[in-house]
Amino acid sequence: MLDFLSEEKVSKFIIDGIKEYRQKYPAEEALNSRIVRPRYPYYGHEVWEEAASAVLSGANLLLTGPKATGKNVLAENLAYVFGRPVWNISFHINIDASYLIGTDTFDGEKVVFRPGPVYQCARCGGFGVLDEINMAKNEALVVLHEILDYRHTIDIPGYDSIKVNPATRFIATMNYGYAGTRELNEALTSRFVVISMPQISMENLQKLLQHTFPSLKKKWIQQFALLFDDLRRKAEASEVSERAVDLRGLMDAIRLMQNGLSAGEALNMGITNKSFDPYERNLIRDVIKARIPQNLENQYFFE
Repeated sequence: MLDFLSEEKVSKFIIDGIKEYRQKYPAEEALNSRIVRPRYPYYGHEVWEEAASAVLSGANLLLTGPKATGKNVLAENLAYVFGRPVWNISFHINIDASYLIGTDTFDGEKVVFRPGPVYQCARCGGFGVLDEINMAKNEALVVLHEILDYRHTIDIPGYDSIKVNPATRFIATMNYGYAGTRELNEALTSRFVVISMPQISMENLQKLLQHTFPSLKKKWIQQFALLFDDLRRKAEASEVSERAVDLRGLMDAIRLMQNGLSAGEALNMGITNKSFDPYERNLIRDVIKARIPQNLENQYFFE
């Protein structure tokens, strides 16, 4: 991954800082299973430099922006580059303080403390990915206020307080406008440095497709990238909904094509059918047909 950063033209000063960080904070061998190589690389040297600099300076990161900008992909890449174990915490209505910190449980003989993901991450010097943080309810936000504060401690009622490992970082992600989301309060936002994630460029999207599907012919790499851009433009013009701008869906469709489906069937499953309005489905299908012939079999797309 450090070679990848060099290829992305990330500053040598920052890459050297990452090497020093990894030497200073080696991960516990028992946690190696939590250091996971990301499925997709994140492309974009400016965002890489901003994010890596934030980690090196001891800051916690908030990644904001619309869907398909790679917020979770960047978080996974950062953890792997820095050699840190990861705890993923997806916020929803049932996430409360006891889930995050831990709670009492009976082990068959006595009541013991069962640590939660925030506690484990803080103790072990991990990277905590706080997914959809703007869906967190107030009880969970209280825990985040405490752990992200400059004092970096966690109080565990009835037990003790722990000092957060200096290698620990929290990386939060948020989308605007999703059902159940709300504005973050000023006190919580002030505990992060914020990166507004840019839309993936055509160049970087083609790099991602080439990396993920090395046997995909160059002509079709370009056409799939253009298709995604067409759908994004249609959504920006309010001609179709944001459901159509689904990069995961596009990747899934190409994977389905690799495994035998025709282009039309695969793209219906990956993109078109995610809209539940018949009129919109027809619009999306028309956009797809303009770029990708529907009846072509997979041998036309792959080497």
